[in-house]
Parts: sequence; C-alpha cells; structure tokens
Amino acid sequence: MTTAEFRLCDISLDRSFGGRDARVEREQALAVIDLLECNTFIPVGHDGGPYRLRIEMADGRLALHIADEKEAHVVSHYLSLTPFRRLLKDYARICESYYATPYGGPERLEAIDMGRRSVHNDAAERLRERLSPKLSVDKATARRLFTLIYALFSREFRL
Repeated sequence: MTTAEFRLCDISLDRSFGGRDARVEREQALAVIDLLECNTFIPVGHDGGPYRLRIEMADGRLALHIADEKEAHVVSHYLSLTPFRRLLKDYARICESYYATPYGGPERLEAIDMGRRSVHNDAAERLRERLSPKLSVDKATARRLFTLIYALFSREFRL
C-alpha cells in the first residue's frame, strides 16, 4: 500500500450539525474541502484505504466512524469534548477578536494571528494524542480536523 491510500476520500456529517446559519454552513463546507484536499489518515492495524469518515454526536461525545472506500466498517472512535472545551473557547475568542478589529493595524492583527496559530497547534496536538490508540494522523491533518470540529461547534463557543 502506498501512503496515498492512507487518506480520506469522503467526509459526512450528522444532520444535527447542519441547519444553523450561513456562516457556520460555509465554515463547515470549507473545512471539509480543505481536509479532503490533503490528509494522512491511518487507522491502526488496517491495510489501507482510502477511507470514509462519518462524524456525529453520540451520548455527548464526538463519534468518528471510519469505513473503507466500499463502506465496510473499519473502526469507530469516540472523543469526549471536555479536553477540547478550553481550546475551542480560546480559539473562538481569538477568531472573534480578529474579525472585530479589522483596522487594528498590521501589528495587532499579526499578534492575534500568532495567538490563533498557537491555540490551533495545541488543539491539533491534543487531537493527535486522543486519536492515537485507533488512528494516526499527521500534524496538518490534525489541524484540519480541529478546524472542522471548531466549525461544527462554533455556535456553542462563540461569545
């Protein structure tokens, strides 16, 4: 198997994540497109994909259901959002600050963006750690997955 086969080819979201507002819908769509464009996605102990990812809420946890290209179940992984709540709130606060101060000068916008990247990197690393028992992803894929998770829950964490 080549590394090109250890990737996502499809992402579907539970309907409970949709139907909010146009901004959230757009964020979700862009996050999915970005994630599908470039990713490394390796279920532990599986021979190769490509893979289909279905994301839904189950018993208050984020459920990641992974299937192969022919839709045969590979593995499911359930994530508590508790370890991500502070990071999601911080990320939301930083993003809102960025949009609220478009005329704050380049130095201020650069400082806000540096803070956003730092929180994003911390969240991506935490996500990699939490997924590691069942799934291996590279840093870029973890960042993109966190972006999607943020888009899915952004209404809850907006100030």
